[in-house]
Amino acid sequence: MDLVPALEEPLKQPLKSVLGPATAKVMAEHLGLHSVGDLLHHYPRRYEERGQLTHLADLPMDEHVTVVAQVADARLHTFASAKAPRGKGQRLEVTITDGSGRLQLVFFGHGVHKPHKELLPGTRAMFAGKVSVFNRRLQLAHPAYELLHGDSEETVETWAGALIPIYPATAKLESWKIGKAVQTVLPSAQEALDPLPETLREGRGLLPLPEALLKIHRPHTKADIAGARDRLKWDEAFVLQVALARRRHADTQLPAVPRTPRPDGILAAFDDRLPFTLTEGQRKVSKEIFDDLATDHPMHRLLQGEVGSGKTMVALRAMLAVVDAGGQAAMLAPTEVLAQQHHRSITEMMGELAEGGMLGGAEHATKVVLLTGSMGAAARRRALLDLATGEAGLVIGTHALIEDRIQFHDLGLVVVDEQHRFGVEQRDALRGKGKQPPHLLVMTATPIPRTVAMTVFGDLETSVLDQLPAGRSPIASHVVPAADKPHFLARAWERVREEVTGGHQAYVVCPRIGDEEDDPKKAGRKKSAEDEAEKRPPLAVLDVAGQLSGGPLQGLRVEVLHGRMHPDDKDAVMRRFAAGETDVLVATTVIEVGVNVPNATAMVIMDADRFGVSQLHQLRGRVGRGAAPGLCLLVTEMPEASAARQRLNAVASTLDGFELSRIDLEQRREGDVLGQAQSGARSSLRVLAVIEDEEVIAEAREEAASLVAADPDLEHLPGLRTALTALLDEEREQYLEKG
Repeated sequence: MDLVPALEEPLKQPLKSVLGPATAKVMAEHLGLHSVGDLLHHYPRRYEERGQLTHLADLPMDEHVTVVAQVADARLHTFASAKAPRGKGQRLEVTITDGSGRLQLVFFGHGVHKPHKELLPGTRAMFAGKVSVFNRRLQLAHPAYELLHGDSEETVETWAGALIPIYPATAKLESWKIGKAVQTVLPSAQEALDPLPETLREGRGLLPLPEALLKIHRPHTKADIAGARDRLKWDEAFVLQVALARRRHADTQLPAVPRTPRPDGILAAFDDRLPFTLTEGQRKVSKEIFDDLATDHPMHRLLQGEVGSGKTMVALRAMLAVVDAGGQAAMLAPTEVLAQQHHRSITEMMGELAEGGMLGGAEHATKVVLLTGSMGAAARRRALLDLATGEAGLVIGTHALIEDRIQFHDLGLVVVDEQHRFGVEQRDALRGKGKQPPHLLVMTATPIPRTVAMTVFGDLETSVLDQLPAGRSPIASHVVPAADKPHFLARAWERVREEVTGGHQAYVVCPRIGDEEDDPKKAGRKKSAEDEAEKRPPLAVLDVAGQLSGGPLQGLRVEVLHGRMHPDDKDAVMRRFAAGETDVLVATTVIEVGVNVPNATAMVIMDADRFGVSQLHQLRGRVGRGAAPGLCLLVTEMPEASAARQRLNAVASTLDGFELSRIDLEQRREGDVLGQAQSGARSSLRVLAVIEDEEVIAEAREEAASLVAADPDLEHLPGLRTALTALLDEEREQYLEKG
């Protein structure tokens, strides 16, 4: 269910009682609209002015569009066909124009009579249909249309004066039909309960909700639209921030065990053996975390930072602080490869401090246990025993950590790596393992713009690491246009060979594995638009590895790594690569996060246009981790002018992950910021855009925090309580409760 701030009678009235069962059924099935309130909050996407016409020159292919245009020419052709052998077949071709371009409309058979009479040259109308190409020209076949002569007062009135609202529509429900349905229910807007407190609304000069709804659907001027949108943005931002502020407030009421490190404990011993000094950023963020750990309610903190900024080091120091205070700390990783990698790097960093209970273990040492689903029974039993007795202060694992039968002695801190790969239920299950709720630190390796963090992770306090440790080398990134300049690709393989000759290693990343045909679930899957356009599947690890070994990289030691390999095999491949026994690793995105091989200096990403911006930035972060400079080559067959190519150019032009995440977000939209989806078309946000409306979100967060502090149960704000109920349907309520 989407964000519907006001749902009291009569806005709760089902659409079928107002519009009839047939229309209501189509609205429910195709637009997810069920009540009068839902329809009132289905806002126009844009507006057309009667005096102006839309840009026919910019129409997107294969999309359902609504255009306002004028008929330039109409011709009826008669022809013979199998169905009409005596030359009685008819085709009506209508050319419409808007000044920027022309578009052909085609009607066949019995469908020609009405448009033949109505679509005369000079007639203006709204047309809706799917854009296709015929004879290299854009056309709409059998479009629905609505004439705009304004020959009666009623028509002009219905179409809201000079501005025509264009609604998000579907093939089954044209924009003007939605517009007419909205006109029917618009009087109910007067009954909308206002979720904004009056003082806030008046203090910021915002319209009352009924007036905003009226003006967004029936504006007479552009100022009407601007005023309505400003008001409705506040509804979305404020109601969401109140939900998150109540969540934060509830957390402060929970008890937790304060965890303060001893001045001469394992943390101090660890810091003493570090071969480098912490960056200023790492020290600042560590202080924020230690301050939180020392309080008697659970920490909820998001630790985000640039690829390679040393988040794992900060998280490890927090875990050691908890061990110092007599508790245990758990780190959850999204994959076994990453859990093993973390376990290996943490035990290496700790040295003898990780050998608790063993001969040669240091005085303050503890045990560091790995727990994954594929472990042997004996090793697993040992690990479980160490957790239950408290012998193991640190545990690193995958989802296996949250199984019911796993018991901790005293779980004090949970660190979740790459939170967006975990279901909320899993985070919640692990939290329930402590005697009291453990402190929670969420790490994300994808830098998130501040506004997104406030919206998606608004219940977490945020710490940002934006400084790279000294000694990290710059990464040069280049786009390799394989289709336009095939010799560039040949040069890319020469560069890989040069890196290997210089004693370094390289990654080659491909979008898929290559044995999907054997998988019955994947065999019948739909191809993406890009696949169809290129008439070839994305490049695959197994194919590319074979071609490279027998071709441009012949004689080099090439291995493959992908998600469907047995965990032991994956680990063995990673160990060989880390030890320098493999020259080139051809892999899927299993290497995206956390894989740390400082000697790997080059990366070639095949079909780079098939990856998202943030994902490319993540992948690129696997090189340049040592003293030698890194090189990342983005190979694509997409043409220069395509949006995909622009995206790759953006990645190649900056190493700033925060800037890239903004670009990524602007292209993908926000997704349902409350739901677990991280991207996609359906969103609980209708008019609020998290990048553009940074100020509104920040201000709404402040207003929400002070309001919830004064009145946590919202006793004096019935409109806001109603809006929250509508926003937090059952699934989202659980999402917020579990965090």
